[in-house]
Amino acid sequence: MNVAAGFDESTRLATSTFTVDGLRCAACIAKLESGLPQISGVVSARVNFTSKRVRIDHAANLADEDLLSAIGRLGFQAQLFVGESDAATNSESRRLMTALAVAGFAAMNVMLLSVSIWSGAGGSTRTLFHWLSAAIALPAIAYAGRPFFSNAWSALRHGRTNMDVPISIGVTLTAAMSLYETVIGGPHAYFDGAVMLLFFLLAGRFLDSAMRARAADGVAALMRRVPSDVLVRLPDGATQRRLAAELAPGMRMMVAAGERIGADGVVEAGHSSVDCSLVTGESVAVAVDIGDTVLAGTINLNGPLTIRVTAAGDATMVADIARLMENATQGKGRYVCIADRASRLYAPAVHSLAVLSLVGWLIAGTGLHQAMTVAVAVLIITCPCALGLAVPIAQVVAAGALMRAGILLKDGSALERLAAADTILLDKTGTVTLGRVEPLAGVPVDPFERGVLLSLARASRHPLSVAIAERLEREGAVSVDLIDCREESGLGVSARLGAQIVRFGRPDWVGAPAIGDGETVAAFRIGGGAPQVMTFGDAMRPDAAAAVARLQRQGFAPRLLSGDSARVVDTISDALGIAGGARMAPADKYRVIDEFAAEGRKVLMVGDGLNDGPAMKRAFVAMAPASGTDVSQLAADLVFFGDRLMPVPVAIAAARRTMRVVRQNFALAIGYNILAVPLAIAGQVTPLIAALAMSGSSLIVVANALRLRGAAK
Repeated sequence: MNVAAGFDESTRLATSTFTVDGLRCAACIAKLESGLPQISGVVSARVNFTSKRVRIDHAANLADEDLLSAIGRLGFQAQLFVGESDAATNSESRRLMTALAVAGFAAMNVMLLSVSIWSGAGGSTRTLFHWLSAAIALPAIAYAGRPFFSNAWSALRHGRTNMDVPISIGVTLTAAMSLYETVIGGPHAYFDGAVMLLFFLLAGRFLDSAMRARAADGVAALMRRVPSDVLVRLPDGATQRRLAAELAPGMRMMVAAGERIGADGVVEAGHSSVDCSLVTGESVAVAVDIGDTVLAGTINLNGPLTIRVTAAGDATMVADIARLMENATQGKGRYVCIADRASRLYAPAVHSLAVLSLVGWLIAGTGLHQAMTVAVAVLIITCPCALGLAVPIAQVVAAGALMRAGILLKDGSALERLAAADTILLDKTGTVTLGRVEPLAGVPVDPFERGVLLSLARASRHPLSVAIAERLEREGAVSVDLIDCREESGLGVSARLGAQIVRFGRPDWVGAPAIGDGETVAAFRIGGGAPQVMTFGDAMRPDAAAAVARLQRQGFAPRLLSGDSARVVDTISDALGIAGGARMAPADKYRVIDEFAAEGRKVLMVGDGLNDGPAMKRAFVAMAPASGTDVSQLAADLVFFGDRLMPVPVAIAAARRTMRVVRQNFALAIGYNILAVPLAIAGQVTPLIAALAMSGSSLIVVANALRLRGAAK
């Protein structure tokens, strides 16, 4: 921590979180994180760029109003974050979408008018078209440019600059010069360049806002897994429903079969099976008995349980997972794509060239009009449309190719990160495997026995019963009528078949021999006959071995991470020829990625469960199957469909090819400027020729990007 001068470390600490407007780049983050600790009483400040929030650790006697004032003095507007839904983020997305629509409408119509002028319209017709262009463009620029103008003014007012400053200068100067040309009946106006530039810039900003909203949705979706209220047994034996947030350690919860558990606790009465996929990611239910620990958000499948609460609310495991996901967004939020890095140097450079051109021509003795015309020609010919298109157009074409291959690209910048990844971590259940419990061996072959087993399995909603019933139904088994069919909580299903008792469930209850640790089995028995033991498991994706082999040819050494037992993980990892880690909780996976990141490694995490969410957020880039949970899909940058794992190496190959094209596009855009800018500065290029050259450079970049249509192979 950075402790400000004069701050007594013995003072009690407090933490405040604020939503900050105007966070646009790494410079904004640095200004807040370095500036706030200089204030007496502030210990540290941490910016989460994805959620646009700053968390401040400070002395408890420092009021939130003082912190808001301090943030304001640094040039940012902020409001206290109180843990509600991210209405500010959603509102920003709506504003940007509206501005984008206005800029797009204006750009299309002004370009149509400009085509007529470029085609040779002159005299009064040209002047009329210029006025029509002005009537469309000026209101559109004033409205759609507000996100840039307001941020630029706020930055300048507080003595700093950001990327919105040169953008605002360029757009305003181009629009003003165009209006002047229109008023005096000049031959050239450049409204089309101004509104097109705004359109492309707004498109990028809207996508950024949408990605941040999705990140917030991922944490909200996770917290919705905990029920809002629970049934509590009071000390006098009565029961009462209470909000889960009101639970405290020591209270007793009554959880019926089929309900989600509202807090972490220990079973005091009852036995059942619990779906723990929230924490472990494993699809096989876990049997629980008196003394076993259960976690909030997991599902009680069979019998009623009485649970003594050990942790509730923000102290539960699911709350820890949510905090990990929230913190992990910081890593991705700090990542700045190639276009942003290039723009830091590019935009100030070209605006400086325009100013120098203006001053140089004035010194040379030309009039203000001629000097302004040259300066505007420099601005237009160096308009970063080709540079701005270099990344987005490649991303759009690559995204289309990936979609045709069954891969959804959620975040265009993920292609850059995916191409740079050097380490791959794979979840097991639902990622390398199909995530479905299936009977692997021991299913009866006799038609009558299969019919009896089907009738028993249909009487229970236990995952193993559902799996065996689905398989028998798929294979055409015909059920047999049974009498007095009942389910014994935590044990299995029994019934009478004539004078015989038939059972399906736990091997020891059925009378089968003991099984090895970690084995997922159930047994079936008719009367005094020999018990039949069935083994259940999660089958690998059909192309898992081929996909892993291709990843290895691409230079990776994939590693398997799972919450399952060592025996199961070793079986899968040995079959694939990769290393594996077993019994890994969400925090363990997060820690592994954190350690890799500390070594400078760029991790691709492929996972499907709620338990993978924090690790996927912490990873450099993440992928998830479409069959995964909502949280994993929201945390992922790419989502792939179907039962195949091959989309992972396919996406990596497409990302690498895309980045090669992006670098080529940058070379084309910069090469164009190297050739064209000297001509514009020398006054050899009119604004009209500059506009045509700028458009031509954009078309070249687009044509190069179209080669990516077959990238996903």
